[in-house]
Amino acid sequence: MNLSPEDVAKVALLARLRLEPNELATYTGQINEIVHYVEQLQQVDVSGVEPLAHGVEVRNVFREDRRTDSLPREEALGNAPKRNHEAFLVPAVLQ
Repeated sequence: MNLSPEDVAKVALLARLRLEPNELATYTGQINEIVHYVEQLQQVDVSGVEPLAHGVEVRNVFREDRRTDSLPREEALGNAPKRNHEAFLVPAVLQ
């Protein structure tokens, strides 16, 4: 399957990309190479291969959820660029 420059221009329009004529020619060739590579991959026999969710074996590495004491206020506010005696001070976002 080969994509025409018109096909690539339509995709560019849908993606809200403005392509110059020389870019359109370049991208048409590159996209066609990608499509041909995908066609080659579709010819590979994978009937005996078990589907994977991830390329390497991973496991859940989260710690157990336990309730602990919170950070003391002075330590939490210690590096704040602007603060008062009890909270961070941030610019107002609503007027």
